Amino acid sequence: MFFLIWLVFPVLFDIPEYLIPNLMNVLQTFLDFLFGVDQQKYSGEFWIHAGYSIQRVVIGFIIASSSGVILGVLSGYFTPFFQIVDPFIQMLRSIPGIGWLPLAIVWFGVGTQTTLFLISLVAFFPVYINTVSAVRLVPQNLINVGKVMRVSNCELLWTIILPSALPGIFTGIRICMGLCWSFLVLGEMTGVNWGLGAILMNARMLGSLDMVVICMICIAVLGKLFDFFLTLIYKAVRKHAY
Repeated sequence: MFFLIWLVFPVLFDIPEYLIPNLMNVLQTFLDFLFGVDQQKYSGEFWIHAGYSIQRVVIGFIIASSSGVILGVLSGYFTPFFQIVDPFIQMLRSIPGIGWLPLAIVWFGVGTQTTLFLISLVAFFPVYINTVSAVRLVPQNLINVGKVMRVSNCELLWTIILPSALPGIFTGIRICMGLCWSFLVLGEMTGVNWGLGAILMNARMLGSLDMVVICMICIAVLGKLFDFFLTLIYKAVRKHAY
């Protein structure tokens, strides 16, 4: 239905291509972007640009998710740590991601480091918040059972609290992955030479709307694939934990 509307709607209402690009032209440009069939601009370069973007997303995701889970577990499990760290993190969370862009450029310059900083910073907050909430909502009866059995704090955390908090933690991790792809585009618009966000920016400046749409579709599909893989990992971890 989506592609049918895209094909028919511009014809019915006589919408020019500089507002909505022709579907057939987009498909032709996309095939050239993938396989280099027409030797146009960016011909056959999808795999290179996608590789750079995926690399940045993966690095930013690892930094954001690992730090978010660690700090979230510590804040959820140890009340003194929560009282010290959480107010500061909540203040930082109020700053919009794009608000960090000028400071990031001053600190890291224009390039990959700024992109990684933006991705890691913005994607950290949902992991941290969901992890804290999940750990603090573990039923007290389960914790009491562990204490009656005289397990150590580390064993209590590893065998009872983390498995019980797993759904909430993975919810934050999935949100984290989506934000990584969202802010990848912002980061790659700041002057990097390779990446889907860089092509999107260049295509906008050149008036190539079909390439803008293609990059948006590629980012959407890759984001969905990564979310699918995270879901598979969650199912495997949950099966093992329970």
